[in-house]
Amino acid sequence: MKKLYIIKCGSTFESIKSEFYDFEDWIINKFENKNIDVSVIDAQKSAILPTLTKTDAVILTGSHSMVTDEETWSLELEKWLEDVVNKEIPLLAICYGHQLLAKSLGGVSGYHKAGMEIGTVEINLDENAKNDTIFSKLENSFKAHTIHSQTVLELPKGAIRLASNSHDKNHSFKVGSCAWGVQFHPEFDKNVMSLYIKEVSKKKDINSEKLLNQVDDTYIATSILKEFEKLFL
Repeated sequence: MKKLYIIKCGSTFESIKSEFYDFEDWIINKFENKNIDVSVIDAQKSAILPTLTKTDAVILTGSHSMVTDEETWSLELEKWLEDVVNKEIPLLAICYGHQLLAKSLGGVSGYHKAGMEIGTVEINLDENAKNDTIFSKLENSFKAHTIHSQTVLELPKGAIRLASNSHDKNHSFKVGSCAWGVQFHPEFDKNVMSLYIKEVSKKKDINSEKLLNQVDDTYIATSILKEFEKLFL
C-alpha cells in the first residue's frame, strides 16, 4: 500500500498555527484524495527517520530555521535525503527542504545576496520543464507564494533547473528520476501568505501594504502538489 511521509522541518508562527494549523495540514488539504495514508514526522523532535520502500513517497516542508546553521537534526536529515534520492523514492522538497536537498547532493545553499523574497511573485519555467513529468503540466509563467532569505546558490551536479524568476535563478530543480525541489510554497493560500507578510513586518522593514495588495491566488503553483499526488499516491 502506498504511503506518504511528510517530514516536518519546522512549524509556522504560533499566531498562525493556533487558528490555521501548520505546513503539513496545508499540504494534505491540497490533495484530491482525502484517504491517503500519511505519516507526519517532526524531524526536529524525532531522532528516527523512516526506512522507505518503493511504494512510499516523501514531502519535506519549509522551516523558519536556516540550512547554513547545520543543526543536528538537519544534518541527520541531510544524510537520509541522499539515500532517498539514490533509492529513487518519489520526493518533493519545499523551501527549506528544497535548500537541504540541494546541499545533501553537493549543491550550495545560503543567504541570497538580494535579501528576502516575500509575497506573491511571478515564476517562469525553464526550457527543461517541457520534458518534466510534473512541470510540463504547468503554464510557462505563473504566480507563487514565497518567504525565504536563503536559497539554492548552486545546483547539485546532474540537477536540472526547472523554474526561475528575477530574484532567484533556482526556484525549482529536479535531480535523479523522481526528486523535485521548489523554493516557493505550493501549500500556501492567499490567507496564509497575507498572515506571513503581517508577521514578518513586525520585525523587518518591508512595504507590507504593497505586498498585501499584490497577494493573489496561486492555483498553478498549488497544482504541483496535485500532480505529485497523481503520479505517486
